[in-house]
Amino acid sequence: MNRETHLTPQTHTWSSRGLFLLTGLLFITGCATQPAVPQKTIYESGFNTIRVEGDPDSSANTHPATLTATEIGTLLRNVRVWERRNAIHQLFSGQADRTRAFRDEEIVLLAPQLSKGLAQATPAQRVRFQLSHATDQGEEETTAGWLSLRGTILVLALSEVHDRHSPGPDIGKYDRQMPNVPERSAAFDATFEPEDYLAKVISGGRLFAPDQREELHIRYQEALATLPVYPGLEPRQQRVAPQP
Repeated sequence: MNRETHLTPQTHTWSSRGLFLLTGLLFITGCATQPAVPQKTIYESGFNTIRVEGDPDSSANTHPATLTATEIGTLLRNVRVWERRNAIHQLFSGQADRTRAFRDEEIVLLAPQLSKGLAQATPAQRVRFQLSHATDQGEEETTAGWLSLRGTILVLALSEVHDRHSPGPDIGKYDRQMPNVPERSAAFDATFEPEDYLAKVISGGRLFAPDQREELHIRYQEALATLPVYPGLEPRQQRVAPQP
């Protein structure tokens, strides 16, 4: 027996609404499942890695960009960090000493690779770095963060600076008594010196994340115009022997 269905005006209205909602959901789903920006490894040796990756914080970076290894090294040498202390700690111990965020050997490794990364990145990408090595005490020491350019501003974010933790990529930083709870790195503050060239500092991080994030926004062009140049980072030109 064939059943005939009669659609009332109200039924048409609900059908139209349903079609509209379905179209909207499909659109949202399509946007949410857009392919991620692919990563590209610039340098990898042991636990040291520099790669180009998608930037979830900005799609308007001015990449690709030309910044020489010498210029990047000059900027990195002027980044300072220090232990974050509360009021009671400061009362007994005073302010923590400021130290360089990047040692000379770290700058020599990082600067040329960061220069290559910025030259290959798109506006939707940034250059992430991680330096990690074993210490004499059997721990692993890590410095990590990312770099991008936005017009006249260089954004340098640091999540770890010479942070010492248990060795091995699979062990990570976990409390042995509570293996599902990450152990937070020692809190630190960061700045760029002279601070006249520091546009702003964004301090924060995700709740319950093992790492914080100190984000420095540096007016790098103004800084490079006056800071002493960090030497010896550009590739050496091979000398051609004169013809007899």
